Amino acid sequence: MRNKSVRAFLITSLLAVLLIAVSLAADETGGSRLSTLLGSEEEEGFVKALEAREFEFPRDHGPHSDYRNEWWYVTGNLDDVNGRRFGFELTIFRFALSPEAQESGWRSNQVYIAHLAVTDAEDERFLVAERFSRGALGLAGARAEPFRVWIDDWHIGSDEASGPWRLVAADEEVSIDVELSPLKAPVLNGVDGLSQKSAEPGNASYYYSITRLETEGTLRIGDESLAVSGLSWLDREWSSSALSADQAGWDWFALQLSDDSDLMFYNIRKNDGSQDRHSSGTWVDSNGAVEHIDPQDIEIVVEDRWDSPAGGSYPSRWSLHLPGRDLRLTITPVIDDQELFTTVRYWEGAVDVDGELSGRAIKGRGYVELTGYAE
Repeated sequence: MRNKSVRAFLITSLLAVLLIAVSLAADETGGSRLSTLLGSEEEEGFVKALEAREFEFPRDHGPHSDYRNEWWYVTGNLDDVNGRRFGFELTIFRFALSPEAQESGWRSNQVYIAHLAVTDAEDERFLVAERFSRGALGLAGARAEPFRVWIDDWHIGSDEASGPWRLVAADEEVSIDVELSPLKAPVLNGVDGLSQKSAEPGNASYYYSITRLETEGTLRIGDESLAVSGLSWLDREWSSSALSADQAGWDWFALQLSDDSDLMFYNIRKNDGSQDRHSSGTWVDSNGAVEHIDPQDIEIVVEDRWDSPAGGSYPSRWSLHLPGRDLRLTITPVIDDQELFTTVRYWEGAVDVDGELSGRAIKGRGYVELTGYAE
């Protein structure tokens, strides 16, 4: 009888987590609103990102539970031994339901959500899985040393103080199990790691990236298991508010170029479609030197669009010009349909890059995330 009661309690608790997470994102039409999850309406009592801080690693790989929301974001482009192309995303989000700590064996105010997506370029397939849990009973959580964040058996991190991280996630249709080894040091985005998202004080995040992670392991699609290798990118942000009421979402570009340089740009869009002045980016050269990019330093033009069968229209190809680096790029999705129907509906997918840097041909790969186009 006791085992049945415990099982019933766990099922009820997880259903409650699911309902809370969905209600956080749901609007009056039954859709999902990123601005609700990351807006400034429910920030009272949480610590805010107000000024630059000292980052310390590995401590800052771990959780920052005084802030309302946080994520560990890994995207990558992989090939098997025959050159078959794949993209992947594993994101683990942490949301605090209240500013007061509620940590005990059975209780927690922390909700964790994870998204796994894999792009199979050859067969033009896009596979998505999602998980929810709460930060109690070991069901989900995060720690700094040794770094690990997890939901059930999905996790990123290591059980050792040093060495590569392991990224593991498995669903019925798809699974991934790879090692991640950094090729560059963490890079602070924004101004010294403070990424201001709008004019209101506290509408900001602490934001860093590891722009190149050597990646090797196994990818399974259906019954097919493949040895894969390539490059990944880690994005880390935590905050208590990010978007203001006049902001619709963002276009995020993370590009790894063939000369070992990397480019991130975070293009925040207003409700009228125009670019917000708080958009910003980071250039990382082949030696790891960092340069901040302001919105006036870069030009990004949408060259094509993709209409989702479920409604909504997304940008689908871009030209990018960074005059200060004499860089011109064309960015093209590997496949058009890389749309996730999760708690929040958004497009995120693998892209190819072609262009010129200082008059020389350059190629690359990367990931693009598009939010607020189809809610």
